[in-house]
Amino acid sequence: MAKKIEPLLIASKAKGILKKAGCNTSGDALEGLNGVVYYYLIQAAKRAKANGRKTVRAHDFHID
Repeated sequence: MAKKIEPLLIASKAKGILKKAGCNTSGDALEGLNGVVYYYLIQAAKRAKANGRKTVRAHDFHID
């Protein structure tokens, strides 16, 4: 069983964006999105450290 990740986003805001796009939100959609956000944060931290920094910057979120 996968480990639960602490919620990192505001569910109502994410659902609102999807609703404006004409979509419904399934029960597991936000959990999936939360996992993606967590992944991006970890990757950005790794990139910052690889560049000798402790500070994550906007460009650290760009995935090649």
